[in-house]
Amino acid sequence: SRITFEYVLLDGVNDSERHARQLVQLTKGMPTLVNLIPFNPFAGSGYSTSPGKRVRRFYEILAGAGINTVVRRTRGDDIDAACGQLVGMIEDKSRRHRKFEEPRIGMQT
Repeated sequence: SRITFEYVLLDGVNDSERHARQLVQLTKGMPTLVNLIPFNPFAGSGYSTSPGKRVRRFYEILAGAGINTVVRRTRGDDIDAACGQLVGMIEDKSRRHRKFEEPRIGMQT
């Protein structure tokens, strides 16, 4: 069996060659699969997608070290649906979140 890492690449945050080498060291000796996921930017996130050249270089470093590595293709980025981002745009009418609220003592609901 192997350990799968889902690694979201954020432009200028965790996508440098140094980060790739650190990931190689972290996983050394482990049967590993690394899924590299280019970040799909959305309004207000403050992050952006790593350039394709940097994603390829990150991949090359991992693969060159013998780590099974896959670069995920983003799908749905044209409608802000990639990587589960669409879920944030849906209104939750289930009231499931209420079970985590503090009880209101002395107030009528």
